[in-house]
Amino acid sequence: MQSAHPAITIFHNPACGTSRNVLALIRNSGVEPEVIEYLKQPPGKERLRALVDAMGTGVRSLLRQKGTPYDELKLDDATWSDEQLLDFMVQHPILMNRPVVVTPLGTRLCRPSETVLDILPSPQQAAFRKEDGQPVIGEDGRRVD
Repeated sequence: MQSAHPAITIFHNPACGTSRNVLALIRNSGVEPEVIEYLKQPPGKERLRALVDAMGTGVRSLLRQKGTPYDELKLDDATWSDEQLLDFMVQHPILMNRPVVVTPLGTRLCRPSETVLDILPSPQQAAFRKEDGQPVIGEDGRRVD
């Protein structure tokens, strides 16, 4: 039985395999997180800034290039300020890289999907394989590296 755990939030895109794997790993720890489909419910500038601050990695680390208007907007130009980049992400939520997970142990962009294991407060409850069949958690409950 999974328990609701509002202290864990995933900014999720159900069309993204990595995002689906991360959500499944969270659930495999016995937790049902708050799921925010950020393309339907964009986080807004203040929330984006808070996520970036919590990650401690800078705004550019949250930008997604593939399958977005990144190139046409010339966002690789170093003259864009963090505030301007946040504005672009608000205007074009697809520019937000995913999945971002917030737990009591930290906030991370979880790429690759196994990254989420470092910030989950509860251990994995069962063996786990990614959608492509790659093992992540073995039958013994330990991470497969």
